[in-house]
Amino acid sequence: MVPRLADIGAEGILLAGAGRAILLQIANPAVGHGVAEHSRFTERPLDRLRGTLTYVYAIVYGTDGQVAAVRRRVNRAHAPVRRAPDESSKGYSAFDAESQLWVVATLYDTAVTVFERVYGPLDEETADQMYRDYAKLGTALQLPAELWPADRAAFRAYWDSRIESLTADDAAVRVAHGLLHPRTGPLWYRAVMPFARFLTAGFLPDHLRQGFGLTWSAGHGRRFDLAMRCTAVVYPRLPQRIRHWFKNYCLGQLDAA
Repeated sequence: MVPRLADIGAEGILLAGAGRAILLQIANPAVGHGVAEHSRFTERPLDRLRGTLTYVYAIVYGTDGQVAAVRRRVNRAHAPVRRAPDESSKGYSAFDAESQLWVVATLYDTAVTVFERVYGPLDEETADQMYRDYAKLGTALQLPAELWPADRAAFRAYWDSRIESLTADDAAVRVAHGLLHPRTGPLWYRAVMPFARFLTAGFLPDHLRQGFGLTWSAGHGRRFDLAMRCTAVVYPRLPQRIRHWFKNYCLGQLDAA
């Protein structure tokens, strides 16, 4: 059974696409160079992942106080992430609306990609509402509402044009390697990274998979499809308290801060 609309964003299975979303984000130089030069992302990847998802959960499910708290956190983190254009860089700013649009777009497209692999295609009404809801992730910060593509068809045109032009430059590859091949962090985190790399590669477009140097073959593709079919059988049958655990944890931590 497909979850109710209000529950879709809380589904823990969306974490399976975290690596995909991050690599798509950093493949955009305006995002990737800022991460490479101003972030300790590869040293503390779990902090960034938890911070991003706490923001998402607060915007979608949180109280007014929780929304205000995560907005302050994100704005503080973004404030130093800027560089003026010079001979070696086109420059970037974490407050740039086009960059924020791309980050939210990767979160939305990844959520749909993963969700539909597990639950099957969304009906038109639910898909449209989910699309409108994801716009709030950007407009809660500095993204002008009119910059979010008007509907799903307009989004698909925007997405396809951006994906085709994306390449993983040296900075993006370095960040991705640090993320996917961690030298530090909890033992459990390092233990799950081979499977996380597998999922990340499976969800990425082929040209970016190659650009990031992720191994893939026809055999990998068959195993990925099998993993998704097994997940589609098992995951929806889990109790909601398990499927939504991480959302509840993040919002609880936000209240405790």
